[in-house]
Amino acid sequence: MRRVAVLQARSNSSRLPGKVLLPVGGVPMVVLAASRAGNMGCDILVATSDEPTDDCLADTVENAGIRCFRGELDNTLARIVFALADYDDDTCVFRLTSDNVIPDGQLLDELYGDFIDQKLDYLCCNGESSGLPYGVSAEVTWLKHLRTALDSTSEPHDLEHVTPWVRRQFGDTYFQRYRELGKGHFRGTVDCYDDYVAVQQIFRDLPDPINHSWMDLVKRLEEARFQPVGRRPCSRLVVGTAQLGMNYGIANAAGMPSPGTAEAILKTAIGSGSGYLDTARAYGHSEDVVGRALASGWKGRAQIITKLSPLVECPEKASAEVVRAFVESSIFHSMSCLRTNRLDALLLHRASHLSDWDGAVWSCLCEMKSQGTIDTLGVSVQSPEELAESLSVPEVGLIQMPFHILDWRWDHLVEKIEDARANRGVVIHVRSSLLQGLLVSEKPALWRQAGEKEPELRIQWLADTARQLRCESVSELCIRYCLAHDWIDGVVIGMESLAQLKQNIAVFDKSGLEPDQVRLIEQHRPLLAERTLDPSRWSK
Repeated sequence: MRRVAVLQARSNSSRLPGKVLLPVGGVPMVVLAASRAGNMGCDILVATSDEPTDDCLADTVENAGIRCFRGELDNTLARIVFALADYDDDTCVFRLTSDNVIPDGQLLDELYGDFIDQKLDYLCCNGESSGLPYGVSAEVTWLKHLRTALDSTSEPHDLEHVTPWVRRQFGDTYFQRYRELGKGHFRGTVDCYDDYVAVQQIFRDLPDPINHSWMDLVKRLEEARFQPVGRRPCSRLVVGTAQLGMNYGIANAAGMPSPGTAEAILKTAIGSGSGYLDTARAYGHSEDVVGRALASGWKGRAQIITKLSPLVECPEKASAEVVRAFVESSIFHSMSCLRTNRLDALLLHRASHLSDWDGAVWSCLCEMKSQGTIDTLGVSVQSPEELAESLSVPEVGLIQMPFHILDWRWDHLVEKIEDARANRGVVIHVRSSLLQGLLVSEKPALWRQAGEKEPELRIQWLADTARQLRCESVSELCIRYCLAHDWIDGVVIGMESLAQLKQNIAVFDKSGLEPDQVRLIEQHRPLLAERTLDPSRWSK
């Protein structure tokens, strides 16, 4: 049965223009990807556009002795179908992309074996569902299905992504021979400059990059920068960035990390599966630090949550027009620092701004959301009363609240939280799981500064409980306590170093505490003073 691998390629990548012509293993990326796909004898061709921007790409491919077909830029499906005009309907077609250089002929042979043995019409190797890194990707189907798809659909999404119509007809089946490998949260594609550096690294010093085993390249990814440091995606880790833009935390003796360290923390966290970065206008230079770190092609790989300015300079009796000016100034300042024209999520830094100035702040934000400036609106709350109010506001889609192992104030609102999550899709993030570092401090003076009169008892209880529940540290105990609550979608954790990040990810790799352990804690935990639960009331 005839088989052909088609690699789609173009030069006008938005994040890394001309990336497929960059050298990897001593040859242009597109040539390496095509040569590796064909190293077991499969027919190969590269399908690119007929735009002048792809002239150099086409010349490079043809000079390497690889067939090249040129067609419409925005109709990839037609480009592939027309490229295969000389093949019969029963040809098995592999679809690959030229920025993914790890797949080789051996992997395609294995895909083909499962495709035929299972009598499939479509098979996909991709990411988590296959247990392989993002970028170790290929799709397999019959040419007749692609031809039918071209005749049956005119949807731009279908034409751009080639196989959606086929998948709708025949279902998604994933290649799962290596699912237990558990490498689906790794990244082997080239989408931005950092990806390029990582892929360059795994091909470095290889005597034969065209024929080197795809599986060994996957193993080499473990040593590339910004790859996951955990066994599984840490999807519930929300990276707190206050420490990256100001001296933050009662136990913080190191101060702000360097820009390079901050960038490494953010990118390693995202690479490890964290889906949110938490910042604010009030966090010093934090927004700018985040914006600079993600400007190198990382935008979109994690959602950025920022917060409105506390509006302390807005007059108490300001008109709606004046309030709007303050709100818009804060938002556009955030967008400038974050280097974006659209905010993923914006929270009120003060819950009272739901109603202050006769609701002018919230009204302005709702309008900006309807205009597309903001995707999600939310509130950062301090007290149970503020949480209850926020849960009752229909436009609120994200709530951030303080919560930790010694915080006893929220139990009566759990049912209302669960109802909002189930019926409105409200996302709940908790912060202060370590109470700004106080809970892991063994210094009684810091506890007294926070308002505790008998700190030794609290310090000892935390240490004893961690030991009793076989946690390696008080920090692990506190984080796993939060992770034990299903209504918590994310836990905000701040880090001052890459070592701290890795330690925290190791904790997120573990499951939350068991229900009986949570009950034991809540039955015997010491109560903190209200002042201690509110860092704004601590002595400076």
